[in-house]
Amino acid sequence: MKSLTQLYKIGKGPSSSHTMGPDKAARLFAAENPGADSFKCVLFGSLAKTGKGHHTDKAIIEAFEPRPCEVSFDMVTGDLPHENTLDLYAYTNGKQTAFMRVLSVGGGEISVIGRPDVAPPEVYSESTFGEIAAYCKSHNMRLSQYVYQTEGEQIKDYLYAVWEAMKKSINDGLSVSGTLAGGLNVERKAQFLYNQRHIDESESTRENRIVCAYAFAVGEQNADAGIVVTAPTCGASSVMPAVLKYMQEKRHFTDEKIIDALAVGGVIGNLIKTNASISGAECGCQAEIGSACSMAAAALCELFEMGIDQIEYAAEVAMEHHLGLTCDPICGLVQIPCIERGAVAAMRAINALSLANFLSGTRKISFDLVVATMFETGKDLAHIYRETSEGGLAKLYK
Repeated sequence: MKSLTQLYKIGKGPSSSHTMGPDKAARLFAAENPGADSFKCVLFGSLAKTGKGHHTDKAIIEAFEPRPCEVSFDMVTGDLPHENTLDLYAYTNGKQTAFMRVLSVGGGEISVIGRPDVAPPEVYSESTFGEIAAYCKSHNMRLSQYVYQTEGEQIKDYLYAVWEAMKKSINDGLSVSGTLAGGLNVERKAQFLYNQRHIDESESTRENRIVCAYAFAVGEQNADAGIVVTAPTCGASSVMPAVLKYMQEKRHFTDEKIIDALAVGGVIGNLIKTNASISGAECGCQAEIGSACSMAAAALCELFEMGIDQIEYAAEVAMEHHLGLTCDPICGLVQIPCIERGAVAAMRAINALSLANFLSGTRKISFDLVVATMFETGKDLAHIYRETSEGGLAKLYK
């Protein structure tokens, strides 16, 4: 598995696969063709069908500036190597001089067809939760200690930067009101949720309200192309910061403890990314929001110093109950149901934490098994439910 620096990325929303990945591809192609005077990009699959709403064309055009780039959307061609495929062409004096086919594979990562992936080195020898758990138990260490031993203490500095960016995305989101761009007239709700305390509010009601306010804040920032942290993607970026900030405020956990939690959540995200997918276009929203919920549940368990079996149970429960979740963004925008869905997943992560406190000894399903199930389920989903805006809410909403 790769370093957690390849999972947690600080960047502009609204989509790691639809904006960050294509932006990275365009900048690579532009750098490789310094003599070209113009470019063309053809988007296929999910990139074509939801690219407008995700600002894919805008990200690509900006990446090539000041040289012009024409972007077109091919919604017909099938039999693609990946659901997020784009072709790039370079021209000089009207003649084609270069071509590159790129796959945006999720989390801002790309793969160039015909080239060996220039990927960061493998950092982790273990690639399943079972292997990691066995190693940790045999060496009497926590999952967070396993991360620091494997990556080196310097990963802590990176995770501190991630945590600061997560908190800023919440604070920025809470400071803004109004309507999100895109045509759906979706009003920002984070500020309202945060400020509207009920006159007879119970502790549990307050928890729901504040956690959801934090999740809405990040989700709305992401939808408005603000800066967020992929955890594991832009579309699912609200879950981790919402639960961690709430628990830090409620229980007074230090930043050091939050960093430990981010390390553990990162291991869970890494395992899903390695053995399945974190791409909504490839496996539906279960791969994004389900993965985020698993990461958040495991992170919460680390905060409360639960054992490795409890961490596994919480992560497994969080994913299991997102199995089959479709990705059907209305108008291709990362707004409905995406923003609200992050808030619901944040509360579900807290529920998974509570269950893990009592029931981990009775579990029948391993985390590795549920990850394999998620991947198989995602591949079986009809393509209209994999970030194409051709089914579900996107089809029926008028």
